[in-house]
Formats: sequence, C-alpha cells, structure tokens
Amino acid sequence: MPSKDARGASAQRPAASPPPKPDLSLRFGRFAGVDAHRAVLRRAAVQRWIAQALTVPAEIAVRIVGEAEARALNRQYRRKDYATNVLTFDYARHPVVMADLVLCGPVVEREAREQGKSLAGHYAHLLVHGALHAQGYEHETSEGEALEMEALEILLLGSLGFANPY
Repeated sequence: MPSKDARGASAQRPAASPPPKPDLSLRFGRFAGVDAHRAVLRRAAVQRWIAQALTVPAEIAVRIVGEAEARALNRQYRRKDYATNVLTFDYARHPVVMADLVLCGPVVEREAREQGKSLAGHYAHLLVHGALHAQGYEHETSEGEALEMEALEILLLGSLGFANPY
C-alpha cells in the first residue's frame, strides 16, 4: 500500500537501488602474442565483467598468455598437460579477494570460433568464471556445485548483455 505524505496524498516510494558493487583493483599484465585481442579486452570492459561477479572487494591481476605458457602453468599447478582457457590462482578470499586470472588467448579465440560465440562474449564468460573461482565457487567437486556455478554465470552474463554461454 502506498504511503501518505503530510497532506494525506499518496507518495511514491523511491525504487530500491541495487547494492553498490564491491571495489575492484584490477591489474593487467602483458599480452603475450595476442595483441589482436587488445581491442576486445579494453580495461573498462574487463573491469565491468569481473566486478559483476564480485560480492566482496578484490585485487585481481589479469594476464593473457600464449599456449606454451598456459600449458606449462596448467601442467605445473594442475598436473594437466594442455593449454586451458583460464587458470585462477586465488591467494585470499576474505576480507579481500586476491587472485590472478591467466587466460590463454589462442585457446579462448579457438573456443569462441568453435562455439559460435563472439570473442568478447567468451572472454567475459571466462573472466566471470575465474572471478567466481577466486571467491570459492567450484564445479569439479560435485554436480550440484557445477549447476550452481553455471546458473550464476548465466545470470551474471545475462545482466552484462551476453547470451547463455552453455
């Protein structure tokens, strides 16, 4: 029921505004062999994509690397001998998320082409995905966790104007 002002007339309540997004300190590393991706990965866009996934303040570094470095990192830290699309190195979760997101430019480009996605849309998905990992979300330990993470990714990407990545 609308509230009444001092004269007894109906007063419209102001629309509730969404809670403010947490602070994000973003660092960009060098682009190794994927300079063509710079046009898609503008700082403001990357900041917006990652910030959309955050629920707490964060300090996140983003690096775009080539396949050799991505494969070496994946082999060293995950014992998997291939270049993967994104690796999340999370160092702290509270009170501030501290993480590095390392994306393999050639893999991201190839996957986007194979999946019929825009390069920007695929990068947005992987940056949201990595930011969720940095906050403790997982998809490899249980099907329930995977479904929760995927549903959240779909929601977040939709709010950024991107289609369901799955």
